Amino acid sequence: MPRPLGELEDSVMTRVWKWNRPVTVREVLEDLQQERSIAYTTVMTVLDNLHQKGWVRREAEGRAYRYEAVSTRAAYSAALMNDAWSQSDNPAAALVAFFGMMSQEQRHALRDAMRIVQGPEEGPGDAETRAAPEASEEKRDEKHEGKSGENAGENPAGNAGEKPGGENPASDRDGTGR
Repeated sequence: MPRPLGELEDSVMTRVWKWNRPVTVREVLEDLQQERSIAYTTVMTVLDNLHQKGWVRREAEGRAYRYEAVSTRAAYSAALMNDAWSQSDNPAAALVAFFGMMSQEQRHALRDAMRIVQGPEEGPGDAETRAAPEASEEKRDEKHEGKSGENAGENPAGNAGEKPGGENPASDRDGTGR
């Protein structure tokens, strides 16, 4: 698990992620100088440190380097969330508390993400659900009332933080899902 980026590292990486192309120290410097007073050598040191930590790769171009992100901001955020969640002594309670803090927009984004992770797999009863939506509501009501259903009590996403097949989304370095 990566340790969280420091304030200046995050400011530099934000630009590298946002621009999504190889960047020079000078480009990052000029953009940072719009917000704060900072020296060229400071930005160069930060980018060198990020390279040594594995956050960026670099390629020589004349006497300078061009730096490019190794992974996405989304992968970084996911790794931080996964680390925080895995350190909890009660992961289920931590998730419930986390979901409780979410805005409506964030909950919609979570539902969309779950659909992507779960994929178009068709489980038992899915075909009849499309044919008769009221049957789906009856099954859902049975589960909530504690009656036994085919999948009652199961976690439809499998192990939290893992894609079906045991893949870990936090290791999705390029954000493509591969």
